[in-house]
Amino acid sequence: MLLINRKSLLAFFSALLFGSSLVLAKNPSAPAEFSLRSIDGQTITSASLHGEVAVLAFGASWLPLSKTQLQGIRKLADEYSDRGVVVYWVSTESEDPKSKNFASDEQLRAFAQKYGLKVTVLRDPDGAVSKKFGIDQLPSIVIIDKQGNPSEPIGGLDPNGNLASQLAERLDKVL
Repeated sequence: MLLINRKSLLAFFSALLFGSSLVLAKNPSAPAEFSLRSIDGQTITSASLHGEVAVLAFGASWLPLSKTQLQGIRKLADEYSDRGVVVYWVSTESEDPKSKNFASDEQLRAFAQKYGLKVTVLRDPDGAVSKKFGIDQLPSIVIIDKQGNPSEPIGGLDPNGNLASQLAERLDKVL
């Protein structure tokens, strides 16, 4: 006969509950709530994107791939804007001037203009949103469907290839 005391039972259910909450928290396909500030002062939230397909391209201006990434993002926005897709470039640079990874809004604005980026630049300086999406490499892309469900992070795209072509199948599934 198996005897389980109250403490053991409580510990078991706590572990079960805690473990399942970890799985839910790391599930990138569950709707994620977030808020990001643009370099122009507006706030983009998960709620404001509800009903739209959004592409969040996470990167940093110091990355060698950023120039190519920005050109691909610009083309992606041009090709999909008439289909209701909104595209954002999310800078992971710090807002703390003491950080070696610092970039001011003005520096990011100049960087975007230099490479002809015509999409809104958002800031994720502490990495909270990129962590929420499970991003572990830069650059990475997350596609958010009309219900607010994010895709798995998409990394390792060919920086010299056509970004729109590389994402077409995934975007077509959510449009």
